[in-house]
Amino acid sequence: MIQNSKALYWRLLAYVRPYSRIFALSLAGTAVVALTEPLVAALIKPLLDGSFVAKDPDSIRTMPLVLVAVFIVRGVADFVGSLAMGWVAHRVVMDLRDALFARLLTLPSRYFDDHSAGNLLSRLTYDVTQVMTAITQALVTLVRDGLAVIGLLAWMLYLNWVLSLLAFAIAPGIGLIMRVISRRLRRLSRELQDLMGELTRVIDETLQGHKVIKIFGGQDYERRRFSRVNNRVRQFNLKLVAASEGSGPLVQLLAVIALGSMIYFASLQSAADQITVGGFVSLFGAMAMLLAPIKRLTKVNEHLQRGLAAAETIFALLDEPPELDQGERAIGRASGQVSFRAVSYRYRPEGPAVIRQLNLEVQAGETIALVGPSGSGKTTLMNLLPRFYEADGGDILLDGLSIRELRLAELRANIAYVSQDIVLFNDTVAANIAYGAAFHTDEADLIRAAERAHAMEFIRELPQGLNTLIGENGARLSGGQRQRLAIARALLKNAPLLILDEATSALDTQAERKVQYALDRLRQGRTAFIIAHRLSTIENADRIVVLDRGAIAEIGTHTELLAQHGLYADLYRMQGERSAAESDARF
Repeated sequence: MIQNSKALYWRLLAYVRPYSRIFALSLAGTAVVALTEPLVAALIKPLLDGSFVAKDPDSIRTMPLVLVAVFIVRGVADFVGSLAMGWVAHRVVMDLRDALFARLLTLPSRYFDDHSAGNLLSRLTYDVTQVMTAITQALVTLVRDGLAVIGLLAWMLYLNWVLSLLAFAIAPGIGLIMRVISRRLRRLSRELQDLMGELTRVIDETLQGHKVIKIFGGQDYERRRFSRVNNRVRQFNLKLVAASEGSGPLVQLLAVIALGSMIYFASLQSAADQITVGGFVSLFGAMAMLLAPIKRLTKVNEHLQRGLAAAETIFALLDEPPELDQGERAIGRASGQVSFRAVSYRYRPEGPAVIRQLNLEVQAGETIALVGPSGSGKTTLMNLLPRFYEADGGDILLDGLSIRELRLAELRANIAYVSQDIVLFNDTVAANIAYGAAFHTDEADLIRAAERAHAMEFIRELPQGLNTLIGENGARLSGGQRQRLAIARALLKNAPLLILDEATSALDTQAERKVQYALDRLRQGRTAFIIAHRLSTIENADRIVVLDRGAIAEIGTHTELLAQHGLYADLYRMQGERSAAESDARF
């Protein structure tokens, strides 16, 4: 949503309010610098009329000292004002990044489905830096040069109001130019931000998929894709420069025309002894000194519009509604009874139903295996339980309470989750396992959980043991090692509900047997949902639920389902034939 520029800037300045004293100091320093501009022009008149025309001894001695004093004050004020403004700007940028990051942590999963990681990274990096220019460079220029222009014009009016009116004649032309350029700069800045998000997305995808790119020879394709976006970024930057720089010569042309007219009429007045030499030079100097601040004021529009365009995207993200968390019921540690009652879900309102009127009663401590063809809704159903997504219809109950009535923190504290896509953090082994206890644990508990997941056997061989950094998403570990760390994290949480999304998929046969034994012990007395692709791993489940196109097709034990000769029996037979073929191929 496009927001009003004034409202955007006021909202941006609200982040300055906590630092109002430092901000006031910066504005005071900037104001002093601005006021010295007309003061220098004003000193020219007594300097010429007193020192060179009247040859006044006092004027000859004092005027050079006054000029030196003015520039000392100007230098100190400029340093203090710039330093204070920079301090405030960087604090605001830090606060905005903190606010953006905090908002990202609360957004629903569907938001991340609709927005690429690259675009979100661009908001926290590129867009925030653009906002800083609107706070620092733009604001300093507006205050300093705005006051300087006002002061110089006031001095010119004081010296000769008739000639000064010529300077005011260019104001409508400057205003029209600024209005046209502002609109173009804002539009180009928005488009450039979108392109920067796309550029970041391409880089992120390339870094994440570098192995796939190499194995399939995609380097040339990715290079062309990056160059295409990179070139568009260059083109839009050039358009921004052209729009910004184009306004400067036009404004200066109007100013020079006014200046030439003033010189002509001032010469006529001087010939008629209506203006002194000092007054004429002071007036001419003030008019000449107007050119630089006017030029800077026209150029600041680029930084201001870039900052406002960035503020639009930043505040749009900050205004995104967080996950629904309106529940007020506390549940403590649940027993683990789960009821799915006529649950339905679709990813898009106009899309097909992924889960269709599903009913399932799960007793506390029961192990439920979810199987079915790809796209049957197994993972989606499990994503509804911790409310990563909100069911469109029906309800899910935990111990007889609707999960919508529970606080999200309460609900998720009762669930441990191990997905097939292992997520680890660029931290130590201990820190990754400690996620399972919200970091409130001791080393003995960490080691116990790691041993039960059969992870200590490789952790002891790492350079710093539990304190070893594992790299981005565990890049320094094997797939099986990453999987066992994730299982150790779930073991440490000791939750009454377990969701295991093919939790042993990355393990070799020997490691899988060890971890499977640990998981079997862990499931005792807990409710477990196992999403299985290898049917041999769930033969001992209490019940197997076979999903097909979002609905329950079959339900029963392994033996019962095989006897029915239905979908499960077909899946089991096909998987056995594939395993036999792979075994024959090895020999």
